[in-house]
Amino acid sequence: MKNNNTVKANLLHPRNLHSGRYDFKQLCAASAQLAPFVINNPSGQLTIDFANPAAVLALNQALLKCFYNISFWQIPAGYLCPPIPGRADYIHYLADLLAQSANGIVPTGKKVKVLDIGTGANCIYPIIGSQCYAWSFVATDIDPVSIKTAQLIVKSNRHLTPFIKLVLQKNTNAIFAGVIKKQDKFALTLCNPPFHASMEQAAAGNARKVNNLGKGKIIANPTLNFGGQENELCCAGGEIAFLKRMVLESQDYGQQVCWFTSLVSKAENIPVLKKLLTEIGVKRIKVINMSQGQKVSRLLAWCFLLEDDLTF
Repeated sequence: MKNNNTVKANLLHPRNLHSGRYDFKQLCAASAQLAPFVINNPSGQLTIDFANPAAVLALNQALLKCFYNISFWQIPAGYLCPPIPGRADYIHYLADLLAQSANGIVPTGKKVKVLDIGTGANCIYPIIGSQCYAWSFVATDIDPVSIKTAQLIVKSNRHLTPFIKLVLQKNTNAIFAGVIKKQDKFALTLCNPPFHASMEQAAAGNARKVNNLGKGKIIANPTLNFGGQENELCCAGGEIAFLKRMVLESQDYGQQVCWFTSLVSKAENIPVLKKLLTEIGVKRIKVINMSQGQKVSRLLAWCFLLEDDLTF
């Protein structure tokens, strides 16, 4: 089994709380449910089986308890259980993006309003963003189960309730429409878009990942170790189709949002999106490269406002 304990500190954002090796003794002290999954790797170091969905869930619960004071975090079986260090990186790079227009100081507090597109049942970005920077979030999803689960997480952790509002997106063909109201102003939107065109593609990609975790040992019918429902993992046309739709729809809300942002998993999609953004007349485009271990992703940000209009 490959050891995924360590993410090199220089690969994660400097403010990321999860750089370096996981301290499993500390995590087990925070959450006893993790202890049964902790094992020794061939080098005698503590680890878990990252190909085991139950172990990954227990690790996330421990990380959230230890670092973000989340006492209850449970998601339905089969729903996306995200790797927390990478999700935290996105939040911290967004903070840096805002700081560029605020004399290098990261804006904090509830006045910084963030829209999370596709928050999922895990509600992970609002949790991290509210606890690290006290930002306020509107978190949306098209799946009623995801919204109900995220609401339960927020209500069960009372320190989250002042910062996070859940909204069901009733129009499955819309991204911002129906969510951003006429009076709304947001400093940021964020999104981790579905990047597969079908569940077959998602399953094939997961099979490669799980077999890599098993040091090349072929595992028959591998489970999705991080889970994921169809709307979380795929959409018609894949990532590029979703992001093109997001870019085009963002034109209607360009005066209400300082920065639209999204993760982009496929490097070849960046030039296509930059060309489209230029064609619709955005004022600024930024691409920020992020790395977590062997995974490389990109943060794409665009803005319709003049610099003097950027207020948080």
